[in-house]
Amino acid sequence: MDARAIIAAVRDKKAPTQDELTWFAKGLASGAVSDAQAGAFAMAVVLNGLGDAGRTALTIGMRDSGDVMTWDLPGPVIDKHSTGGVGDCVSLILAPVLAACGVYVPMISGRGLGHTGGTLDKLEAIPGVNINVSEKQLRLITREVGCAIVSATGQIAPADRRLYAVRDVTATVESIDLITASILSKKLAAGLDSLILDVKCGSGAFMKTHEEARALARALVTAANGAGCTTAAMITDMNEPLAPALGNAVEVAICMEVLAGNTEVAPRLYDLTVGLCTQLLMMQGEETAAAVQRVKEALSSGAAMERFSQMIAALGGPPDMAQDWHTHLPKAPVVGDVTAPASGYIAAIDGEALGLAVVALGGGRNVETDQVNPAVGLTEVVRLGARVSRGDPLCVVHAADEDAAIAGAMAVQAAVTIGDAVTPGPLVIEGIT
Repeated sequence: MDARAIIAAVRDKKAPTQDELTWFAKGLASGAVSDAQAGAFAMAVVLNGLGDAGRTALTIGMRDSGDVMTWDLPGPVIDKHSTGGVGDCVSLILAPVLAACGVYVPMISGRGLGHTGGTLDKLEAIPGVNINVSEKQLRLITREVGCAIVSATGQIAPADRRLYAVRDVTATVESIDLITASILSKKLAAGLDSLILDVKCGSGAFMKTHEEARALARALVTAANGAGCTTAAMITDMNEPLAPALGNAVEVAICMEVLAGNTEVAPRLYDLTVGLCTQLLMMQGEETAAAVQRVKEALSSGAAMERFSQMIAALGGPPDMAQDWHTHLPKAPVVGDVTAPASGYIAAIDGEALGLAVVALGGGRNVETDQVNPAVGLTEVVRLGARVSRGDPLCVVHAADEDAAIAGAMAVQAAVTIGDAVTPGPLVIEGIT
């Protein structure tokens, strides 16, 4: 095998073989492939693509560049992945719901990227939680609790970690082939039986149009199924925040309300979580009505809340999260309304701008070394299509100081368009199998 020959093949629009891409991925992990070669490969893929077969082959090669877990559990091992949005805290509810339904969810998650929040950052808003666990701990928590939301160990898809770092500095991030292999290599290394993909579409998503989201969803589903994992996708709306809260502790608070049975606090979040959980159970052979009932009962009975609390305790967090979560979550010192500058209807919400406003408050990172303030964010965010009068609240800002609160309020006002009445589109736009 020769890295130069593989790069030349992609340059000349010829798909490398599975063996060649497996060798290349292992070379990324070991260092046998240089940074220059990794960058040249990434640019060749951006310009020419790999095709369905090549994309699947790269995904398998990157998955197999490190440890691939196997399980011996009394139920199926399943997971969910979202392509990222604002107010998207589904994972914190979905994993314990599914655990309460008798399946196992070893969820390897990530941190915030750009304007989108990260599941791991949200979990770390809970005092004491440690998401950096060993594979042995991951196995133990998954077996005993039914779910574990953790970061990837150094042995999970190391080729992706290396290639992603190179892509980040070589203008080669925006490639469906490379995005697909990056997402799936980590997920499939967890040894899943089934996977559901939530591909976001709209102003708060990375994929702004339905066409872009559909292309990514089809690529992901094709590659994951080709790699042996039963996979489906939903394309979902992100033209407004999924939950009425953006930030780390404030999103955890919304999840705790839903887990406590309050389905009205975040209806879109609740509906999508139920839909994704139902689809995963149906992929295990359950009938639709029975799956919906089991998911809703897991929430209404408190069973999902108990699983979440057990998971938090197992990760080093408070043992009484289910009963006393209000006292454990950090709170910002400055809290105030952001008011509407005019009367009319909420005609559009720039979700990306809202997400960046939270980053500017300290709720995300501009560079990798930035420290996240878990308490800051936005709550009670107004819904798309709502009628407002001048002076009505658009949301509540939670900030570290008065200056940050003022800047955050101005950013929110700029991100919200007040105009004529609009009818929001459907939450689930399309299903891909």
